[in-house]
Amino acid sequence: MSQPPEIEIAGRKIGPGYEPYVICELSGNHNGSLDRALQMVDAAADTGADAIKIQTYTADTITMDVDRPEFRIHGGLWDGRSLYELYQEAQTPFEWHAAIFERARRRGVTIFSSPFDETAVDLLAGLDAPAYKIASFEAVDLPLIRYAAARGKPLIISTGMANAEEMAAARDAALEAGAPGVLLLHCVSSYPSTFEDANVRTVADMQQRFGVPVGLSDHTPGSAASVAAVATGACVIEKHFTLARSDGGPDAAFSLEPQEFSALVRDCRDAWRALGWPHYDTLGSERASLQFRRSLYVAADVKAGQPLTRANIRSIRPGAGLAPAHLEEILGRPAARDLARGEPLAWDMLG
Repeated sequence: MSQPPEIEIAGRKIGPGYEPYVICELSGNHNGSLDRALQMVDAAADTGADAIKIQTYTADTITMDVDRPEFRIHGGLWDGRSLYELYQEAQTPFEWHAAIFERARRRGVTIFSSPFDETAVDLLAGLDAPAYKIASFEAVDLPLIRYAAARGKPLIISTGMANAEEMAAARDAALEAGAPGVLLLHCVSSYPSTFEDANVRTVADMQQRFGVPVGLSDHTPGSAASVAAVATGACVIEKHFTLARSDGGPDAAFSLEPQEFSALVRDCRDAWRALGWPHYDTLGSERASLQFRRSLYVAADVKAGQPLTRANIRSIRPGAGLAPAHLEEILGRPAARDLARGEPLAWDMLG
């Protein structure tokens, strides 16, 4: 099935031919404070990110308050906590959404969210969200994908834990239900994830395999994996954000602080510009340097009729003389006139 080569969010085209689209994920690092959430929006806008993303759920819409082993986290950053307890702490209350969306729009930055059930999709539709992000854990929830896609906005789908068949099913469900475009994010659903698990070469393979733009949802420390992903063709980079890791928060340990996120934005865009295209001709910016390439010069005075030798002809910088490739060709030939040390060698100086 032929797929669109790009998607468009709030007038910004996203795809292989465009500068990478950087999403600043606020997640639950607001620490239960709307004021802090609004401060985070301001700080995120200042980083130069293309978009801000939040998450739209309540503890009751994403899980249940049940005391069973499978509802408790074992190992990792949130070891021992129940799902209900974690999501109760991390949720961005529905009643905050209008204020957060309004602040982002006032700052001139695109904002959208990850819905985790139909009520969340309805809330975001009422706020005229320009796109929907489907989280990795919901990538297998095809009814949710179809419900969001039916709103007629692009879908960005994270693919952590999903196999190739599940990724294709999520893509197809979104497109068939009315999404005008789909973008898949390669993702490792461990928090934080390691560089050894990042496997960012998957980005290029996914783009070829699924025929849609592909990006990276990055949970590794720092920005190295994101920059590497851009080099392999990632069209989108999504990274978690916090005002300060020392303030704590559910996702603080694998989130970037404002200065770090600004550097991520800059480095990803610089990496994309540096990729360019295969090129073997002299660039315009190189032309001024041509004069300093090596060429053949008279290294010692030579009388007319005397032979040119390695003692009186040298390959040196700058580049005003004959190319060094002609050295063997001119050795032994007589000088057509007196040659002075320091002259660039030219054909008319040879007998």
